[in-house]
Amino acid sequence: MNKDYVAAAKDALVLIIITLIAGLCLGGVYELTKEPIAHQKELAVTESCKAVFPDEDGFTPVTNFVLSETTVSEGLALQLKQNGVTVGNIYTAMAADGTVAGYAIEMTSAEGYGGDIRIMCGITSEGVLRGISILEIGETAGLGMRAESVIVPQIHNLAVSEITFTKTGKTSTDEIDAISGATITTRAFVNMINGALEVCNEINPVKGDA
Repeated sequence: MNKDYVAAAKDALVLIIITLIAGLCLGGVYELTKEPIAHQKELAVTESCKAVFPDEDGFTPVTNFVLSETTVSEGLALQLKQNGVTVGNIYTAMAADGTVAGYAIEMTSAEGYGGDIRIMCGITSEGVLRGISILEIGETAGLGMRAESVIVPQIHNLAVSEITFTKTGKTSTDEIDAISGATITTRAFVNMINGALEVCNEINPVKGDA
């Protein structure tokens, strides 16, 4: 009995030591990789800002506008939430002469077919929808993943207050053609873009819309 007990104790001790070593190794790997990962995420955001505002000189985080359910934007936050949309970071796009050219607004939809979709939406100070850049997407290959080639090119210098989508061919500037066979993905993009337009109008009300 004593021998069995000693053997079991040794096995348990070995297991504990292995677990501790593994934990330390994982912790070390995390410490080594967290900074490069954070840098890559920051780089992706910067590149997405430049994608929607290629001619601007710099981007400054908007720190005095936090959209949440406890701010003056409670109504808008609730409206966006009902459409599965949340607002991420917001950046001011600065022109070469120091004036504000517009805003790069990070939007996320939880209602993509394959999970969260995250985009950067560029809107000028005049309320013109400059363009969008995809930060994160995991839709079905050949269907929702075609957003890059189908939806993104359609969102370019649109002077609209909101957009809709159609499956029968767009006939006006406030319409975009849906991705064939990917209505859910298309709707998620439309909701994010319309949400960004609303957010931008709260930050910088366009004359006539305030």
